[in-house]
Amino acid sequence: MIRKMIRIDEEKCNGCGACAAACHEGAIEMIDGKAKLTREDYCDGLGDCLPACPMDAISFEEREAPAYNEEAVRQAKQQKHAAPCGCPGTRSRAIQRQAAPQIRAAAGVTSQLMQWPCQIKLVPVNAPYFEEANLLIAADCTAFAYGNFHQEFIRNHITLIGCPKLDEGDYADKLTQIIANNNIRSVKVVRMEVPCCGGIENAVKRALQASGKFLPWQVVTISTDGKVLE
Repeated sequence: MIRKMIRIDEEKCNGCGACAAACHEGAIEMIDGKAKLTREDYCDGLGDCLPACPMDAISFEEREAPAYNEEAVRQAKQQKHAAPCGCPGTRSRAIQRQAAPQIRAAAGVTSQLMQWPCQIKLVPVNAPYFEEANLLIAADCTAFAYGNFHQEFIRNHITLIGCPKLDEGDYADKLTQIIANNNIRSVKVVRMEVPCCGGIENAVKRALQASGKFLPWQVVTISTDGKVLE
């Protein structure tokens, strides 16, 4: 049938994920750092995702598409809320997100994160926040292992995180582009002491070399019991 559908311009998409969060039907997913309409039968054509996109990458078009399947959407939502894993989108995760500001306020803790997204795989290669940035490139686990991570490491830095053991591909190429194409002031790498974290350190080293720039940089290693190793 011919009906009104959204169209995502992947060239304009910066991978922020705002449209996926705004899509109440779950029709949009983030794949390889880009928003994609993965379930046409989940898209109701109302366009809640349009105003959420900061890059004007979403528009309407009329084309051949399957009919909106309201029952399939309802069942998918029920399965998501019933999932026991605590993954993003489940009821337990939603409760944690709602409670987080109150918990932080009670503890006197303020987030120092200066930009979004922060995953290496999701950040755009060029963004205004990279201008004159002190770059923090951190392994995922470091913020959980080191209690004062926000104040000591994230503060006054643009933060990129990843896990070379879990993420597919190599970070070096993208980090090279970020460093080469932006006016980066310094680079700090924070990794865990475990061997697999060597992958993120090596990727940064290769990116710095490939960029052709000479920047001040350092590596900080966190132990599994939450201490900074000399």
